[in-house]
Amino acid sequence: MAVGRRIRRGYLAAWLLLVAAVVVPLVVRTLTQATGPAVGVVGINGRTETITLREMKSLPTLVRRGVYQNQYGNWRDEGVYAGVRLVDLIGADARYETIRVVAGDGYAVTIERVRVEDPDFPMVLAYAFDGIEVPGWSDGFRIAVLPAGGRVGNEAYGVESAGSYWVKNVDRIVLQ
Repeated sequence: MAVGRRIRRGYLAAWLLLVAAVVVPLVVRTLTQATGPAVGVVGINGRTETITLREMKSLPTLVRRGVYQNQYGNWRDEGVYAGVRLVDLIGADARYETIRVVAGDGYAVTIERVRVEDPDFPMVLAYAFDGIEVPGWSDGFRIAVLPAGGRVGNEAYGVESAGSYWVKNVDRIVLQ
């Protein structure tokens, strides 16, 4: 009878070790991974802070219709954008002169602080377009400029192409 108990205890111990070997790594990996889509914000000090979609949605959201003019004078990508203002994402007291917005494919644009903080042309990191959020929205996180009237023309924005600021699939924002 004592031998039978030892065998059952041995099977129980082996089963518990097997469960622990499979379950514990899964739990640890789940708890340490960022939850959902995210963007990196690289500070002046070079440290990257990862901001998840969930964290973005806890910040004040701007929802507006928007459309921009490209370098050929065509109006593009009209729709309703939802996102967080870059000044809220970066922080009003952050030290920087420009930001460099880098897309997943390597495209990058440098934006002056005065444009980032322009109240007449609020710049947002959009996470939804016409009600579809990332990752379902194929453009991914996107810079959008959303004035009250919704239209960002080249002449009004004082540039050759207002569309060059509307970066798709933003991977990181680097403070410079």
